[in-house]
Amino acid sequence: MKRRKEHTEDALPAEAGGWSLGSLGAAANTVTVIRRTAWVLLVAGPVLAGWALVSRPAVAPAAAPVRQEQPAAGQSAGPGGFAELFVSAYLAAGEGTEESLAPFLPNAREVSLTADPGVQRAQELAAVRVRLVSSGYWSVTVAARVAPVGTADGKKEPGPGEVKAGPVLRYFQVPVRTGAGGALAAAALPAEVGAPLSGEAPSLAYGQSVPVRSTDPAAQTLNGFFAAYLAGSGELDRYLSPGTALAAVSPAPYTQVEVARLAEVGTNDPGSAGPKSDGARRQLLVDITASDTGGQKRPLAYAITITGRGGRWEIASVEGAPVLSNEPAGAEKKETAQ
Repeated sequence: MKRRKEHTEDALPAEAGGWSLGSLGAAANTVTVIRRTAWVLLVAGPVLAGWALVSRPAVAPAAAPVRQEQPAAGQSAGPGGFAELFVSAYLAAGEGTEESLAPFLPNAREVSLTADPGVQRAQELAAVRVRLVSSGYWSVTVAARVAPVGTADGKKEPGPGEVKAGPVLRYFQVPVRTGAGGALAAAALPAEVGAPLSGEAPSLAYGQSVPVRSTDPAAQTLNGFFAAYLAGSGELDRYLSPGTALAAVSPAPYTQVEVARLAEVGTNDPGSAGPKSDGARRQLLVDITASDTGGQKRPLAYAITITGRGGRWEIASVEGAPVLSNEPAGAEKKETAQ
């Protein structure tokens, strides 16, 4: 019996590789726990990986570069203003100051001026014509009121037998082209030209202009409106239709305003009838006489649309320009008997 007990103890040692196994039941329990832990880790692995991806801080995308808008090649305002500045610099430039033209003329170093600088200057400049020669290339005509200001030696008064010169209206033609990025440059020095031909007077859609009738229901509205609008006399809103937004001229440039004449679209006899119903409309060209604080009178003309409401006329809008006729300018008009 003693030998059998020793054999059993030899077959089941107390320790194996540093692990204390104890009894067979304890060993089995340990193996089960290890196996279950492995399964838990195996199943939880993808879940933990997904959670890590979701919880990772989002990387902000790179900011898109801001696109700088370039001037449109077909716009005439840019070439016109550029040409005005160039003509102003050109008129004031002279010998030794050719570099002042460099911002406008790329080959300014090749220009040689012999006139004294600063002997004349442009008091007023305006681009009166902008003609497109080709894509990105314009011919700009600039009107300049040029006045002499003296010579380099300080001589400003005319000599014996000389007549003091005053400002003269002159015209210059400037070739302007656009380059990379919309930058403008003059292709050559300005060319002095004659005054542009005047256009024909446009044909307006209004009938005959007549003195304002005291019996015209619109006369009171027009007189009150212009007195408030130009002379600051009275409230402007009382003469406006609902929804019409208009501010009086401020500070008031005139002290007194008188409505002188009236023309209306579609008739030679304006004011012959009152408003027939609410919403009736009349398109008028109103000639007024405005007096300033010095008593000087100035004629003004306004294109006005009025509407009827509650038996009286109200100002619906002050138009930006008179209504043009569909007839060609210069065509003979036949008056319609009223």
